Amino acid sequence: MLFRLLAVMLLVPLAAQAQPRNSHCIALVENDFSHVEFASFGQDLTPEQVRISYVDHSTFLIETPGGHGIATDFTGFVGVDVIPDVVTMNNAHSSHWTATPDPRIANVMPGWPDGAGPAQHWLVLEDDVLIRNVTTDIRSSFSGQVDNGNSIFIFEVAGLCIGHLGHLHHRPTEQQFAAIGRLDIVMVPVDGGMTLDLPTMIGVVKRLRSSLVLPMHWFGSGTLQTFLEGMRDEFAVELPDTNTMTISLRDLPRAPTIRVLRPQYLRSEF
Repeated sequence: MLFRLLAVMLLVPLAAQAQPRNSHCIALVENDFSHVEFASFGQDLTPEQVRISYVDHSTFLIETPGGHGIATDFTGFVGVDVIPDVVTMNNAHSSHWTATPDPRIANVMPGWPDGAGPAQHWLVLEDDVLIRNVTTDIRSSFSGQVDNGNSIFIFEVAGLCIGHLGHLHHRPTEQQFAAIGRLDIVMVPVDGGMTLDLPTMIGVVKRLRSSLVLPMHWFGSGTLQTFLEGMRDEFAVELPDTNTMTISLRDLPRAPTIRVLRPQYLRSEF
């Protein structure tokens, strides 16, 4: 009897630790969560650091200090022998998703509605990262509009709030901005037509006022330069000759900054 009582007492703290993690970017409601095994990502990162690599188009690989790899707008490939733990996808166009993700990927997170309604994601990987989404509408050549057809995914890791706007087709409402919350780093499509027109996208980015903006979904230097010129009055611009960066909360630039990473497929070092 004494042994059983001790066992119960020991299990109570463990049960308390198993509650869903709260968002530190917004005050949030309850959601389901899952656990996965650590992968071999995050090499050489301190507990305060995140590594972000621009792969291609709208795909970034986020490496967490807990050893997870997360690919955004995943099309099926980020590099030879590189298998993320988590992939997020949007299906406005085929260049933002795949119907056949590698079965070794533990968590596949589509950003579009299913038969039960809008995509609703709230995934906690150990005590390392929280991944959630805020849906927005997209244009459709068939019906005019697909309600909740796009997801803005937010990754809360190492004290940072990292957002990926996906295939954004309209300025978020104030309610959607509130649900997104603070974004320290935001990945922004700057093509100027297939997603939002550039003046509206520039307004969205200035409204978010993130410390670090990572342009994506640019099809040439023309639209990219137009975006940069429209932002220079309020944001600094950095043009490093690299596809990757390691960042922490304390390393965020003091002034809002656009950092143009150069896309490159990854080579496995894991």
